[in-house]
Formats: sequence, structure tokens, C-alpha cells
Amino acid sequence: MPMEESKKWRKGERKASFYADDVKRAKDEKAKLDQYPKAVKPEEMPWEDSPHGRLKHMAREEINPRIKDIDMYQQELPPGGRSGRHRHMAEELMFILEGRGYSLHWDVDFDLDDQGYQWHPAAEPKRFDWEAGDLVFIPINTVHQHFNSDPEKPARFISASNRIYKTLGFGDVEDLEEAPPFDKKTGF
Repeated sequence: MPMEESKKWRKGERKASFYADDVKRAKDEKAKLDQYPKAVKPEEMPWEDSPHGRLKHMAREEINPRIKDIDMYQQELPPGGRSGRHRHMAEELMFILEGRGYSLHWDVDFDLDDQGYQWHPAAEPKRFDWEAGDLVFIPINTVHQHFNSDPEKPARFISASNRIYKTLGFGDVEDLEEAPPFDKKTGF
């Protein structure tokens, strides 16, 4: 006994070329990306004095579209300095290149109401000390800020986060406290 669906599924006159279009688009995208180098030189990585601090962007779509899923920058904290305090949806990894310091993490709860998401950071942060060679994990949606413990030497780290959150529409960043202004004369 045939199923009722078998009598209906061939109905309709609408035509499409979705699959063929996807194959062509993928081929065109590969040809376009092949124009970009697989090695990005330091002089191609721009500096930014941002509310979060002094950053040297290493991997971003604007630098090299070949890099599809990672945003990465190097940050330098001046002697005794700090970064801005902020929250974003994507998890983050920090690899400490030089120096010593600590990061404060405020876990965040949220409510969803008529106004959208309402974020509620913990009243007290958790402290994580670090030094050169350490890897620091910052969980999804955690308010965080970084501090250089050395009053005489800068601290440097590489920060990387997954771009998929931006692609999916969850790329929000909330700045809660700016880093002290960068002094272009002294380099800190």
C-alpha cells in the first residue's frame, strides 16, 4: 500500500540551482582565498590603541580573509598597567609571552526578559596569576581584565578567540572599563 506522501512529492513547478550555485561559489571562494598568503608578516599586522589597551592584530578577516575562524592579537601591558575590563560571548585563550601578572574573572549569569538578555556579573572576581609560558583560559561570557604585576617591565601575551560566535550573530562585546591611555612618547 503506497504512502500518501508518494503521490504528492513530485508536485510543483518551481526550479532552483542551489547546489550548482554552492559548488560555483565554493570554487570562486577558493580561487579568491588562494590570492592571500599563508604567512602574514609583522609589518602587515596593524597596531591599535583601543579601549582594551595596545593591540597588534595578528589574525582578522580584515588582515587576511584566508583565516576564517580565529581572531588573534598580541597585547602589551605597560609596567604596572592593566587592560580594559570587558565581556564577550566567545571563549578566549591567552598565551603569556613575557612578564608576570594576573587576570580577574567575573562569572556572569543572565536573565532573558522583554528587553533581551540582562547580564549579571558576580560581585567578586576570581584571580588567576600567570607568568611567561602559561596559558590562560577565559570561559564564554566571562567579564575579565588583565594586570601586569611588574612595576618595571611590560607583559605581553597573545590572545585568540573563535570567530564563529560573530558569524552566528553572537559577537557582542561589552566594554565595562577602559585601559589607561597609551602614551605614544614613552611606548607605554
